[in-house]
Amino acid sequence: MYQEIIVSQRDGIARLVMNRPQVLNALTPNMMHELRDAAQQIANDPNVRVLVLTGTGRAFSAGVDLKNLNEQIVGGQFTSEDFLHYGLDFINIIQTMPQVTIAAVNGYCYTGATELMLAFDLAIAAEEAQIGDTHTKWGLAPKWGMTQRLPQKVGINKAMELSFTAQPIGGTEAARIGLVNRAVPLANLDTEVENICKQIVGNSPQTIAGMKQLYYQGALLTLKEGLAAELDNHLAITDRTETLRNFKK
Repeated sequence: MYQEIIVSQRDGIARLVMNRPQVLNALTPNMMHELRDAAQQIANDPNVRVLVLTGTGRAFSAGVDLKNLNEQIVGGQFTSEDFLHYGLDFINIIQTMPQVTIAAVNGYCYTGATELMLAFDLAIAAEEAQIGDTHTKWGLAPKWGMTQRLPQKVGINKAMELSFTAQPIGGTEAARIGLVNRAVPLANLDTEVENICKQIVGNSPQTIAGMKQLYYQGALLTLKEGLAAELDNHLAITDRTETLRNFKK
């Protein structure tokens, strides 16, 4: 069905794998269209509790495929509206879907791919991974949230340093500064992500969905507004009995 991604599902966990290893999984309009389509189907699937995105081979993704898209860049701006909006749609889907989303950063992760990673609920990186923002290196304007989400993760001073120098950092350093949740040796990455997924799957999906919404809503509010929103929010949780039963097992 898909040409540039691989989709699988097992035990409540869906996996999307960017699959252009010969070019370090560089992002194309078609890949973003496929990611958007697959993510929307997963968002509508009540059997899925967690969505994981990773890449084939040595890279999570090296970012936008500049070789194929250079002719679509004018004045540092991509002129391909489809490509821009496929990415924005994908980000909106993963941030609003009730499932938990995890970026498993297995290798190189640059620029547009880093913007995608920033939009996931959680990010687990290989210690060997290289993560960076190279918009300034290539003379490109960010459009998928780099200047807004990166400082939320690491603070504005560190965000500007990463963007202005265009120098990548390793997975261990990314975990230290809060860019990712944790870093483990590459050989252990799949196991680590699998363990986290299993911990999530055993919890109340309705509570998770409600808390996810509150977390993202609160990021746009003052503390006072956020506290009021949490207090006034009445989560409809009907799966508590099932969750308690699973907890006792």
